[in-house]
Amino acid sequence: MQQINKFFLSILFLFCVFSSRGQSEKLAIEIKTAYADWLAKPGDKVIFDISIQANGQPFKGDSVSYEIGPEMVNPFVKEQIPNFSGHFKSGAFTLKKPGFLRCTVVVTQNGKQTKKLCTIGFSPEKIAATQHTPNDFDSFWDKAISELKSVPMQATKTLLPDRSTVEVDVFRVSFNNIGNSKIYGILSVPSDPGKYPAVLRVPGAGVRPYGPEIELASKGMIVLSIGIHGIPVDLDSVVYKDLAAGALRAYYNNNLQDKDQFYYKRVYLGCIRANDYLSSLPEWDGKNLIVMGGSQGGALSIVTTALDKRVTAVAALYPALSDVTGYLHHRAGGWPHYFAPTNYSVLEKINGLENTLSYYDVVNFAKGIRVPGFYSWGFNDVVCPPTSMYASYNGISAPKVLRIYKETGHWTHPDQKNEWFDWIRKQTEKMK
Repeated sequence: MQQINKFFLSILFLFCVFSSRGQSEKLAIEIKTAYADWLAKPGDKVIFDISIQANGQPFKGDSVSYEIGPEMVNPFVKEQIPNFSGHFKSGAFTLKKPGFLRCTVVVTQNGKQTKKLCTIGFSPEKIAATQHTPNDFDSFWDKAISELKSVPMQATKTLLPDRSTVEVDVFRVSFNNIGNSKIYGILSVPSDPGKYPAVLRVPGAGVRPYGPEIELASKGMIVLSIGIHGIPVDLDSVVYKDLAAGALRAYYNNNLQDKDQFYYKRVYLGCIRANDYLSSLPEWDGKNLIVMGGSQGGALSIVTTALDKRVTAVAALYPALSDVTGYLHHRAGGWPHYFAPTNYSVLEKINGLENTLSYYDVVNFAKGIRVPGFYSWGFNDVVCPPTSMYASYNGISAPKVLRIYKETGHWTHPDQKNEWFDWIRKQTEKMK
């Protein structure tokens, strides 16, 4: 019996050994430089110090690769690290002009990749836009806004009891936009009678439903969250999934050949129409009108603020559609990366592409901002590259606050969200 028990114990031991080897090791990748704040100046030499641990021990093997170069374009170096033994120091690299230098480390295990990024800014406050401003930029948008004003609003508003709270009444709303289209949204209004600041929350990219903004509304603000696709925003999720894979797939490319028919013309004007609706509400305080959003919503926030003089403040996170022509100048351009090599090889066949986009690039609206703004992003963003966002931000002459969460990518850190919301609240208090 004792021999049988020993046999089974040995089998169990071997099973545990092979099972643990078959599982992915828990990796901790760390990239350090001499620049703790991730900021350098053109000409400064940067060495990336790479350390990797697996289950608390130095990681060893031939499955570690790295690349270093300007973000989103061809790297200076891209290679495997042979016989990696837990630690590696790169050569020294620099940029001669303001921009961002990125180190990307990749560990491949069992067909899966684990990545870590470290992105150093070289005098980013001096990054200039590559996009040009059309001579008729202002008159183009003045004419478009006049077109919008001729469209009757014809708003609808339906209470949603199941989405309301004791403090906040929630409504489904809609109103007319240009081209016989509509804007749909979810309106959140403090339930106590009174006059309140208004906030327009504009959406990030994609096709999805939207819900109420209870947190801000419970703090005494009217908040309208809108969609941009001319469809209700509270349908079954499968509807949006089907549209994203079908009719609205790559919607941001629709009618790129014609600046008057390009998809975002209706979207930009729809945001102004949303402000028309907010400013018509009897609960509005008549003073505060703030626009907020992230990514595509960051872009729409800046655009709406530049076009609509009723806006009193803007709060934009990682704005897209910024300096999209960067790739034509051998540096990163903004989402949706129209001029990135893989996209441009197809889109360059579209007549008038560059001309159309010059009327919609955020850098050309940022110059027109005249009200206080809160802006925030991370250096490791690969969707909206920091080079592109600084190109817009640096063109803003109005009072502005920039909060960098350097290690974040294209997402919102909880502390970042708290700063965002607190800044909005403080702006409304200034106007009381």
